Amino acid sequence: MAADTGGFEDPTAEVLAEAAAAFGLLASAARLHLMWALAQGECDVTHLADRVGGALPAVSQHLAKLKLAGLVRSRREGRRQIYYVDDPDVVTVVRVMVGQLAARAEDTSTAPVRRLRGTGG
Repeated sequence: MAADTGGFEDPTAEVLAEAAAAFGLLASAARLHLMWALAQGECDVTHLADRVGGALPAVSQHLAKLKLAGLVRSRREGRRQIYYVDDPDVVTVVRVMVGQLAARAEDTSTAPVRRLRGTGG
């Protein structure tokens, strides 16, 4: 039975597993960089590879995983495949997380940013 605290019902185990899988995909710096770039606007794989500094085959593989997870979509324009994020909530999550960490790193008036490390818990 799902608990109801503060007006929000706990998500089901299935929803939590899907969310964990999506966050797991975003745990890769390369895929997170791609999501950041796509949150700024649509792009083809060649321009994405140039922007993130990745090899074209590796960027294509990352995009395929993100697409399979439903985090990005694509459409064909002539010979080019154009990738984009069409879920504004996904764009918001990426922008907030990366933006907040970048702002902390640039803010010299606060304590240094602690490096986040996976603790397995």
